[in-house]
Amino acid sequence: MGVTAGLVERAQRGDHEAFDDLATAAYQRLYAIARRILRDGYAAEDAVQEALVDAWRNLWSLRDPNAFDAWLHRLLVRACADQQRKSWRTRLDASVEPLDVPEPGDELARLLDRDALDRAFAALSFDHRVVLVLTHYAGLTGPDVAAILGIPVGTVASRLHYAIRAMRSELAPTVDTISAHPELSR
Repeated sequence: MGVTAGLVERAQRGDHEAFDDLATAAYQRLYAIARRILRDGYAAEDAVQEALVDAWRNLWSLRDPNAFDAWLHRLLVRACADQQRKSWRTRLDASVEPLDVPEPGDELARLLDRDALDRAFAALSFDHRVVLVLTHYAGLTGPDVAAILGIPVGTVASRLHYAIRAMRSELAPTVDTISAHPELSR
């Protein structure tokens, strides 16, 4: 039994300090994942807090202490979905105009690339964003993501395929702009 499993068992018996150690160890990783899924730091913080509170309240239901990380990821994804639903209710429709193409050697070229990636990522559905973040950012395997989300491995592969295809489609105009202006790729 690993250190994490031992802490989980202690926390399941009501040891607040053990749970605090688990939460502290996981917080930054969970926040980074939530931030990438939700694209909003405040919502990500709320999602992580919601997931950790839910974990404390339901820790007794975890049968395999070695599965704590996957279980915690599942709680985080659910909390992110809750935050996403809340943000849909309060989101304002704000259209963003594309930035002008920068002059040769201009440092804005890097910002344009980041802006294009942000827009492409924002265009993805929540389910596609989750799979993309869990596989490419968190480095989880298809079976791990399937277990976390409670979906078949084939569905994970399908969502990942469509997410990558959508990203490429959204980024195509940016690539065309950069191709038309080779000085931007320096």
